Amino acid sequence: MAPESGSNKREAFSAALRRYPQYELAIRRLMAQSEAFCDMCEELAEAELALSKVDRVASAVREARRAEWQDLIDRLVAEVGTALLDKDIVVKPRAGR
Repeated sequence: MAPESGSNKREAFSAALRRYPQYELAIRRLMAQSEAFCDMCEELAEAELALSKVDRVASAVREARRAEWQDLIDRLVAEVGTALLDKDIVVKPRAGR
């Protein structure tokens, strides 16, 4: 594992947690079980970072890039949420056991 990989995972976890703090346990479990979920969260973290730096882009394309990054973030947040809701059915504490 590359040294950067652990940092990427932390950033990915943080990106998902900022959006869905009530699902911390589900996020942790999904990140441990699903490479696809990890990738989605990493993409979210990268898109958030890119959006935070959009003011450095040439003014002629800045607003277009801002809109593109925001659209990507919105789509990734929705995908993460869908994954968490699907997984939440599995990770809810079982009553009566």
